[in-house]
Order: sequence, then C-alpha cells, then structure tokens
Amino acid sequence: MINILSSVNYLMMNISKLPTFILLSSLFTFAASAEELTETTNLVMAGNKYVTLLGNQVNLGDIAPDFKVVTESFSPVTLAEFKNKAVLISVVPSLDTGVCSIQTKRFNEEVTNLPEDLVMLTISNDLPFAQKRFCKTEKVDNIKVLSDAVWRNFGQNYGLLIKDMGLLTRAIFIIDTDGKIAYKELVSNISQHPDYDTALAKLKSLSQKVPPVQVETAPEADKSAD
Repeated sequence: MINILSSVNYLMMNISKLPTFILLSSLFTFAASAEELTETTNLVMAGNKYVTLLGNQVNLGDIAPDFKVVTESFSPVTLAEFKNKAVLISVVPSLDTGVCSIQTKRFNEEVTNLPEDLVMLTISNDLPFAQKRFCKTEKVDNIKVLSDAVWRNFGQNYGLLIKDMGLLTRAIFIIDTDGKIAYKELVSNISQHPDYDTALAKLKSLSQKVPPVQVETAPEADKSAD
C-alpha cells in the first residue's frame, strides 16, 4: 500500500509537465463524468479493505468496449486499431511499484514467444513521461506500454478506476478476434500477482496461425532387387 501511495505522490509531482491543453481537457472531462460513474465496492481489496471501482464492469462474452489511450509521445491509440487480432491487456496501478514492474517485465519477455497475430498491451495511469523512463531503464521494448492518464477512458469503460486514488486496479483482459471478452481476471488484492500462466495459455489458444505440419515421406523402394 505504501508503494501505491508513493506512486500517487510521484504522479502529482510530475503532472505539471503535461501540456496545459491536455491537462485542462482531461481534468474537466473526468470531473464532469466522475459523479455519473457506476461504483463497485466488493471486488478488489487494498490490504484488508475493499476499494471502490469506478466505471462499467465488463463480463465474459461481452463485446469489448473501445477505448482511447496514449503512447509515450501522447499519440492516441484505440482498441479498434487491433481489429481481428487477439489482444491481451495487462493492467497495472503504477509501473514504479514492485509487483507492477515484475508483471510488465514478465509479459514483455513472453511477447517473443507468441505468434505474430497476437497483441499484448500494458496500460496504467502513469504519465507518459514516467512510462518512457521506466521502459528505458528496465529495457521494456517488446510490449506496447500505454497511458490512460489523459482521458481515463479505458479505466471508466472497463470499471477499473480506483476511487480517490486515480489509479487502475490490477487486471488482465483477453479480447478474441471477434472483439469479445474471452478472459478476465480482476486480481482480488492489488498487491498480488495475476495468474500469468492461465492468461498466457488462453491467449496462445486464440492464435489463428497453425504451425506447419511436417509430412514424412516414405523412403524410396530399394531398386537393387529389380
């Protein structure tokens, strides 16, 4: 819990670096909509207390809501850009905390073992500046690391925004090639790790690329008997 609070302090110290028009726009949009967001209070704990999640919960089989996040250079990225591909979304509260760092580096390593038609993303509410620094320091260069800090659009659409903290709760989502939620794990306590193996197995099962089948040819008949 101390690491999470430290992350909040880090975000506040760096928020002044945001371009003014983006900062004002995001604050106004979030303030206007926060009172209207659905609250869920019994799914995730921080320590021994439940936290309140803001936004709409999605369920298995639902059409995955689109969202808009940004890269380290503030370029917008939407879910629609990965249409017809299976996508794993690793959600972390803050890259600057121990479990989040391990989670992100684990999936960054796993990308190299996946077929090319599978996509893996990490999303957090860290500022793009912090994400860029983390990726450079930790050599995270295989997975796409994206920020929901500008519009909070992803967190609200998936019911992941922790009330009064401004962070996303730890979660894993897998979206299949039809755009439906094929796997969902809201980690019951934000200090714990997700189930990496089950999520990776599910993602790999959605690959459309079938390994080539090697056909063994029968050895030629011995012509010496003719």
